[in-house]
Amino acid sequence: MSAGHVLDPAILGAYDIRGIVDETLSGADMAAIGRGFATIARQRASGDRPPRICVGRDGRLSSPDLETHLVEGLTDAGAEVQRIGVGPTPMLYFAVHERRCDGGLMVTGSHNPPAYNGVKMVLGGGPFHGADIEALAQVVEDGALAAGAGRATEVEDVRDAYVTRLLAEAVGHPFTVAWDAGNGAVGAVLGALVSGLPGRHILLNDAVDGTFPAHHPDPTVPENLAQLIEAVQAERCDLGIAFDGDGDRIGVVDADGAILWGDQLVALLARAVLRERPGATVIGDVKASRVLFDEIARLGGTPLMWRTGHAPIKAKMAECGAPLAGEMSGHIFFADRYYGFDDALYAALRLLKLVADEGRSLAALGAELPQPVSTPELRFPCPDKRKFRIADEIGNRLAAAGATFTAIDGVRAESADGWWLLRASNTQPMLVARCEGADDGALSRLKDDLAFHLRACGVEPPEF
Repeated sequence: MSAGHVLDPAILGAYDIRGIVDETLSGADMAAIGRGFATIARQRASGDRPPRICVGRDGRLSSPDLETHLVEGLTDAGAEVQRIGVGPTPMLYFAVHERRCDGGLMVTGSHNPPAYNGVKMVLGGGPFHGADIEALAQVVEDGALAAGAGRATEVEDVRDAYVTRLLAEAVGHPFTVAWDAGNGAVGAVLGALVSGLPGRHILLNDAVDGTFPAHHPDPTVPENLAQLIEAVQAERCDLGIAFDGDGDRIGVVDADGAILWGDQLVALLARAVLRERPGATVIGDVKASRVLFDEIARLGGTPLMWRTGHAPIKAKMAECGAPLAGEMSGHIFFADRYYGFDDALYAALRLLKLVADEGRSLAALGAELPQPVSTPELRFPCPDKRKFRIADEIGNRLAAAGATFTAIDGVRAESADGWWLLRASNTQPMLVARCEGADDGALSRLKDDLAFHLRACGVEPPEF
């Protein structure tokens, strides 16, 4: 690989690298990323030994070729690479921890359309994001890259070890559960997992298929849960569980077919955690309902609102010692009896245990939570060069008006009616908005207020 390789700035996200294959992200880019990552890993490692790096991949059609180029880059920089094959991103994180590797790279497009792919990275026991990704791009562009005769080996036993670790949380209650792998990477381990669980388990779309023939693997979109809801009702299931393309985000429906969103799941899961750890910090992202933060406080915990994104959430958990965190998008993080990373399969097992221990159905538990009126998460186009400035402009206007708002990630404006949020997507040229009110009238006023601020910036608001 020649020195001075320039990565397309559009693929450099806040907490991963992601682009359109053969347009903004190529095999040569992946080789450069691998060599740059190994260079930084060598700089940060103690001693003279070569860095040990785990590499995994999802089931996208482009992933095998991109993984090959990535491994070439890593070994060209002298790294010892352990290739764990196809599986969910949390399996890669698990392998890094259990095999005592210095870092890991997961070739995955996550929940993006099939044409996308990218890399999620960890190094030194924590996420590799933000300034780390900027530094990697600069090292690659400067050509200041390590060189060496590294090697790659295939590791065969990670899947079995990962499933065994998950089953340590298996509940004895014989639930009937529908599981929708969405043809994503979870399908590589789901059959082995449910075979170790009591009860009856209906598997949907568990064949790994990068064309995603059944539906797009994003469990935050209600249409993508329609097949799961139908199966839950037809099979008289206790609940249904869905996953995104790489298995770090969960979607859940109860026996009635009602969707429980990420913040509701965290509010319920916090019950068991805070019984064991009274006063502990539980983190929710800025998109989460006020109900979550109120519920954590009611349970005797310490609620903390933080920036959206799996990498900043994990970093904040480590900083404040939080045993549990979660996002509206379905990333749920357990440091309580687990590693602190987002693992949808693990979260699913903890949810089953909670329902069994509470002795009531998931539908009954969800009904106990307050039910404010809210919009779904609204995503609408905005150029990358403009999207971050919009929130800054609105924040300045709110400050001048003496309004109450939080600016840790975009703008979240609070009032007696409820709140609205506007933030820039970290992965796409989009703005993201959400409103939540005490009732329909309050929600209408919040939507009007957000629309006013967007139009003042020259942006047409989405259709609420």
